[in-house]
Amino acid sequence: MISTATAFANHDALAALGRSLQAADYRFVTVTPATHRRVNGRPANAWAHDARGVFGWNRPYRTGVLPDEIDGPLRAAGLAAPVDANGNDAADGDAAGWRARVRAATIADHLYFHSAWPTCDADAVFFGPDTYRYVGALKRTLGPHGGLRRPVRRAVDIGAGAGPGAIELALRCPDATVYAADINPAALALVEVNTSLNGAHNVVPCRSDLLARVDGGFDLVMSNPPYILDPDALTYRHGGGEHGAELSTRIVHAALDRLHPGGSLLLYTGVAMVDGGDPFLAAVRARLDADTDGWSYEELDPDIFGGQLDCDGYERVERIAAVWLQAVKRG
Repeated sequence: MISTATAFANHDALAALGRSLQAADYRFVTVTPATHRRVNGRPANAWAHDARGVFGWNRPYRTGVLPDEIDGPLRAAGLAAPVDANGNDAADGDAAGWRARVRAATIADHLYFHSAWPTCDADAVFFGPDTYRYVGALKRTLGPHGGLRRPVRRAVDIGAGAGPGAIELALRCPDATVYAADINPAALALVEVNTSLNGAHNVVPCRSDLLARVDGGFDLVMSNPPYILDPDALTYRHGGGEHGAELSTRIVHAALDRLHPGGSLLLYTGVAMVDGGDPFLAAVRARLDADTDGWSYEELDPDIFGGQLDCDGYERVERIAAVWLQAVKRG
C-alpha cells in the first residue's frame, strides 16, 4: 500500500476526483471523531450507499456504488483500498469492497480533501469542527467591521493543514500572496490540490516549522494550531507543554516578531482551563500588552472535546474552550 503523502501527491488524479465531486454537487460537513464513530457504528451504516457515505463518512463501499466518473479518478489516484466482507483491510484478490483513503468536506461552495478515517497516521491531515469555527471567525474578521488596519498583501497561515484558512483568505484577498505553511508533506500535497479545486491561485504551499523558510514580514499571520496533549505526539493533534498550549504560545511570539506595524495576528486555538483560569492567556498577555496597539480575546465555544478530560495530563482541567485571539502589531 502506498503512503499517504505519495497518494496525495498524485495531483492530477485527485484533482479530477474533486472536480467530479463538485460537478455532482457533493456536500458534507465533517464532524467530531466521537460523532463519526457513533454514527458509523449504527448497523444500517456498515456500508456506504452513496458518495457522502464513501467520502464523508468514509464507509466501505461495494463496486457500483460510485459512478465511473468518480470511481475512476479515485482508483487512478491509488486511493481505493480493498476490504473484506466485514469492511476490514484485505488483499486485492480477497476484496469484497473498497474504502476511500481520502475524505472530502465542504465549507459553503468550497471542497476540501483531507485524511481518511480514523486519523491515526503520523502524517494525518486534520479537518473537523475546529476548521469550521476557524474559517467562520476568519470570514467575520475579513468583513468591513472586522478590525484589520492594514491592507493584506502578504500573509501566512501557520499549520495550514489541508489549506481551508489560507484558501478562504486568498479568495477574499486576490491581490495578496498567501503562504500555506506546514511541516507535513501530506498536508502541503493536499493544499496544492485544494487550491486548484477552489481557484485560489495566490496560495503558496511552504514546508515550514512556524515561520522558518518564509522570509520577510507580513500584513497578516493566522493559525489554527494543534492544542491537545497527545500521548503519540501526532503532529496534527499535539500542542505540547503542560496543557497543550505550547505551540499556540510560540505562534503568538513568532507572529509579533514578523508582523509589519499595523499588521494583524488571528489565532484560533483550544485552551485547557485550569481552576477557573486561562493558562494560555496568562502566558501571552504581557507580550500582547507590550507589542500591540490593541487585542481582543473571545471564547467561541466554552466546552469542546470534553472526552479529552479523561486523558493523562488533564487531571486539573475543568474544560477546553475554543478561543479567538486578534491582535494588531504596534506601529
